[in-house]
Amino acid sequence: MMRLPNFQYRAPRTIEDAARWLAESPADTMLVAGGTDLLPNMKRRQQTPRTIVGLRGVDALRHINAGTEITIGAGVTLSAIMADARIRAACPGLWQAAAQIATPHLRNMGTIGGNLCLDTRCTYYDQGEEWRRSIGFCMKKDGKTCWVATSSPKCLAVSSTDLAPMLQALGARVRLVSAAGERTLEVADLYKNDGMYYLARRPDEILTDVTIPAQSGWRSAYWKLRRRGSFDFPVASAAVAARVDPDGRIAEARVVVGAVASRPLTSVEASALLSDKRLTDEAISAAADAALTIAKPMDNTDFELVWRKKMIRTLVTAALRDVRGDDMRAMRQRLARQIL
Repeated sequence: MMRLPNFQYRAPRTIEDAARWLAESPADTMLVAGGTDLLPNMKRRQQTPRTIVGLRGVDALRHINAGTEITIGAGVTLSAIMADARIRAACPGLWQAAAQIATPHLRNMGTIGGNLCLDTRCTYYDQGEEWRRSIGFCMKKDGKTCWVATSSPKCLAVSSTDLAPMLQALGARVRLVSAAGERTLEVADLYKNDGMYYLARRPDEILTDVTIPAQSGWRSAYWKLRRRGSFDFPVASAAVAARVDPDGRIAEARVVVGAVASRPLTSVEASALLSDKRLTDEAISAAADAALTIAKPMDNTDFELVWRKKMIRTLVTAALRDVRGDDMRAMRQRLARQIL
C-alpha cells in the first residue's frame, strides 16, 4: 500500500485566506480541491508539499454564472459542469470534454480548476518512487535526464488535461488571485511547452474562475483518443470551436490539439483554412492535414507515437464533422475498432 507523506493541512473559508496562507511559503505549499491528481502524486512521492491548502470549503469557488458570458468557479466539479443545461447548450464541446474525463466517481470529486492545472504526465515519471529510483529518476523529479529524449535540455512530459484544449478553442480566460493582487490570462497563455514548468500560474497564485466569452453563433466539439472507453487520460485530442454565419460559412474558427506536447497547441493554419469557408469534406480534410503538422508526440505515453500523430487527423476530422452536425455514431464505432 502506498501511503501519503506527512503534511500540514489548512482549510480556508475564503479566497483571501487561501491566498494569504499560500503566500507564507509558496515553495513547499500546494493547493488541493478534489485531490484526484495531487494525492496519487504524493503517494508516489512525485510531489511532496509540506503544507496543503484545501479549497473545498471555499464557497466562492463553486459558482456558475451564465449570462452573455459564462463564468465557472474553479471549485465547480466536473459532474456539476455536465449537469448544467446552460453549459451543455452554449458549449457542447466543453460538456463533451468534461464527460470524457476519468469515471463518474472521479468527476464527482475533480474540479475544472484542478483539470486545468493537471500535472504533466510521462511513462518515466508516473511510477512509484522505487521504480523511478531504479533508473536514476528523471529530469522532472529528482533526476537530471529526460529519458524520453536523453539529449533534451527540457522535460518532455505531456499535457493530459481534457478541458484546457477545449477552453483554449473557446477563447476562455482565467482569473489568478494572490495576496499581492489578481490578474487575468487567456487560457492559451496559461501554458508553457515545458513538462516541468508547464503553467504560467505563479506558485503563490490561485486559479479562481474561468470565463467563456459569448457563444452566440458558435459551435464546438471535443474528440479524444484513449485505450479504454473511460478512466484513461487522453493520448491525443482535438478541440474545435467555430462561429458560423447564418449562410453556413465559418466566420472564425479555432482548432486546438492536445496530449501531443507539454501544452495544448493551436493550429493557426488549420483555423485560417476554415475562415470564410463552408464545412465541406474538402475544407475539413485540408484543416485536418494542417493540424497534423504541428503534432509532434513523443514516446512517453500509451500507444505507438507515429500512430498517435496520425490519429490527430482523424480526431480533427471527427470534431469538425461534429461541429457540422453529422451523425457521429459510425465514427465513434470506427475509432473504437481502430483502438482494439
